[in-house]
Amino acid sequence: MTPEAKVKKKVVRILKDAGAYYFYPVTGGYGRSGVPDVVVCLGGYFLGIECKAGKNKPTPLQQKNLDDIAKAGGVALVINETNLGLLEATIKKLNGE
Repeated sequence: MTPEAKVKKKVVRILKDAGAYYFYPVTGGYGRSGVPDVVVCLGGYFLGIECKAGKNKPTPLQQKNLDDIAKAGGVALVINETNLGLLEATIKKLNGE
């Protein structure tokens, strides 16, 4: 399992525990490039989550998509193995906790 896949697995565990609807968009040449790794709906909120391993950063196109999500009123996160707590805190905030 790649380091990024390990991050995705942890993200999915957190999302499942929160009861979120989520999926991995697969573009495969037919969809839009640069979309986040995980698309989520939770409590009426839209989240785009880009998973990275280590100190890797989103590509410029990935960052543009995250910025567009935020501009549209959604929540855009870049999650790695060191900031999983950010996802947990965001979920609590969206749930009014």
